[in-house]
Amino acid sequence: MTDTPAPFHVITGGPGSGKSTLIDALEKAGFARTVEAGRAIIQDQVAIDGPALPWRDPMLFAELMLSWEMRSYRAAARRAGPVFFDRGVPDVIGYLVMLGRPVPPHMERAAAKLRYDRVFVAPPWPEIFTRDAERRQDFDEAVRTCEAMMITYRRLGYTPIALPRAAVAERLRFVLDTLGMATPLAAQEGPKAPC
Repeated sequence: MTDTPAPFHVITGGPGSGKSTLIDALEKAGFARTVEAGRAIIQDQVAIDGPALPWRDPMLFAELMLSWEMRSYRAAARRAGPVFFDRGVPDVIGYLVMLGRPVPPHMERAAAKLRYDRVFVAPPWPEIFTRDAERRQDFDEAVRTCEAMMITYRRLGYTPIALPRAAVAERLRFVLDTLGMATPLAAQEGPKAPC
């Protein structure tokens, strides 16, 4: 039996592919969203000099990401309307696949139980790729990450939809058109004038 609140949509891909920028645009358009686990965990662990960093203990980092994604899923289930996820539970598995690490059975069970409706993949995009304090991967690793996500989501029964390498407004329209959704009326109208 699976938990299937609807509609939940994932935006995934390699680092530096414009994924989080698209999620930010969806939020500005009035849609509910989640926050990417990996970046937030890295920021928290660096702040306390903790062990759960991908360059210190990748398995512990993966466990924290799994817990974060499961919590995000439960929180999203309490919301009305669609929710866009900045990565999902299968991304944790994809991360371990990319590293060549074994995937613990409990992570497979989590991915089987917590399902999403649609999965969009931001492909590697060298023209916009940058590194920063949390994103230490180079472009080759970004490509391998995207490939691992595609393999993982397909293995778990999803049909990933590739996003165009295009401006954020065009990507936003592509997602909404693919889902047959309109931008929420409040976002289209903008702020109302005072009476």
